Amino acid sequence: PAQGEPFADIFADFQRVIVPGMTHWQHPGFHAYFPANSSPPSVLAEMLTATLAAQCMIWQTSPAAAELEERVMEWLGHLCGLPSGWSGVIQDTASTATLCALLTARERATAWQANQAGLNGLGAFTVYCSSETHSSVEKGVKIAGLGRQHLRKIEVDDQFALRPEQLQAAIAADRAAGLRPLAVVATVGTTSSCAVDPLRAIAHLCQAEGLWLHVDGAYGGTATALPELRPLIDGLELADSYVFNPHKWMLTNFDCTAYFVKDKAALLRTFEIMPEYLKTGIDQQVNNYRDWGIQLGRRFRALKLWFVLRSYGAEGIRCIIKGHNQLAQQFAAALLARQHYQILAPVNLNLVCFRYAPAHLREAEWETLNPQLLAQLNQTGQVYLSHTRLAGRYTLRAVFGQPTNTEAQVANLLRLLDEQVARLPMQ
Repeated sequence: PAQGEPFADIFADFQRVIVPGMTHWQHPGFHAYFPANSSPPSVLAEMLTATLAAQCMIWQTSPAAAELEERVMEWLGHLCGLPSGWSGVIQDTASTATLCALLTARERATAWQANQAGLNGLGAFTVYCSSETHSSVEKGVKIAGLGRQHLRKIEVDDQFALRPEQLQAAIAADRAAGLRPLAVVATVGTTSSCAVDPLRAIAHLCQAEGLWLHVDGAYGGTATALPELRPLIDGLELADSYVFNPHKWMLTNFDCTAYFVKDKAALLRTFEIMPEYLKTGIDQQVNNYRDWGIQLGRRFRALKLWFVLRSYGAEGIRCIIKGHNQLAQQFAAALLARQHYQILAPVNLNLVCFRYAPAHLREAEWETLNPQLLAQLNQTGQVYLSHTRLAGRYTLRAVFGQPTNTEAQVANLLRLLDEQVARLPMQ
């Protein structure tokens, strides 16, 4: 527009054009993908962050922001039972944190020469993950210059967790072929099924082989706020880096990713650049978080996490997580009671992977019916589910992760399933 418009007109168009065209992730009927929570304290903090409009790249540009980030990461590590002595930083997304881990692993393995002279002549590095690992690992391998063809996707067991014996065999085969095994990415809560890789067994193998171990807990990591779920990260103290997303299941607006490292010096040596215009007289006394990752410019993300942690406290956060897990168990039990459904993966947390599988029909017909069932459910506008494939089988996914989820949402989803199944052909 050449001329400005009244804000009342702009906002009216927002309500008329934008809101109806959005997928409403905060709706209680949103059961797709993964939780992407918000909360009133977090929203208010985002408003204040926008109002301050601060650049939090170095301590001197926003002292309180830097100090608060250090403090909330300490709180978060304590809340979730992370190893003592690790250092944390807020990244934008888990994809960025995983890339940081791969870059740091690359630099350590090349005695810090890759950043200096490039990868030419340093050999071909290989990275390992399970076939269920998030696609961000593949993207990170590409961006880090390691080559997509050098990513090894390891077979999983019947729980969809990485098989350590297959990992060991792949590493041995690569060494025999003259390649340089570099890093392993293990997952706590895979995107498709919320599977958990055996961290301790993988960590011992990485230590024996001299490989970097990065643990991706982006989705499931929040669950370790519950002490009874700490076994999910058993062996984490043997890893090198870890990431999880408070912006998924800890009531904090996107974007807010918690990245923890055992060796802070290795992270800083990978990313630190000191142009004259950024030097200050206190650089040796403080954390300049621009050196802890890829970005120079940084938002004041710590504020919303601080508001959330103080508003809900450990008890409030644990109550919400436990409630979501219980809803998933209730939903799974109700499906099994209906007899025509199969649960296709363990219900470890708040995700249920299932399909409609009436006994009088064949597998091929199940493969046809379930995409139709998903489309019909979503077309009601009352719920939104997503799908994946597990062991080649078309799988419906139902996540219970909204702060407003109650048993009423379980009942509503079951009712809609009954209604839409009745509309399917071949009944």
